[in-house]
Amino acid sequence: MREVSREKAFYFFTSIGNYTGKIAFSIEEFMEKIREINGKSLEFHFYREDFEKWFREVLQDKELADEFRKLRALNLTGEILRSQLYKTVENHLKQLKAS
Repeated sequence: MREVSREKAFYFFTSIGNYTGKIAFSIEEFMEKIREINGKSLEFHFYREDFEKWFREVLQDKELADEFRKLRALNLTGEILRSQLYKTVENHLKQLKAS
C-alpha cells in the first residue's frame, strides 16, 4: 500500500485531453477519488482498461487489476459502476490490511 511519485500517479480525465484536476498517488487515494470523480471519467478510464493497467503495472497489484477485468464484463455505467468500483477497492484494501 505504497504511494507513488507524481510521474506514476493516476491522473483522471473525462476524455483525451480533458483533465479533471484529480490525481491519486495510492490505492487509498484512488478509492477516495472514486467517490468524487465525474462518472464520465470513471467510465472513460474503466473501459479503456486504464485502471487495470495502473494497478498491474505501476502498483504491481495483479489481484485488483484482475478484479477490475471481471467487473468490466458486467458492462456497468453511472452510479452502479461507481459503487462497484468503490466496493471492489475497499474489499481489496481490507484484505491487504488483514494480511
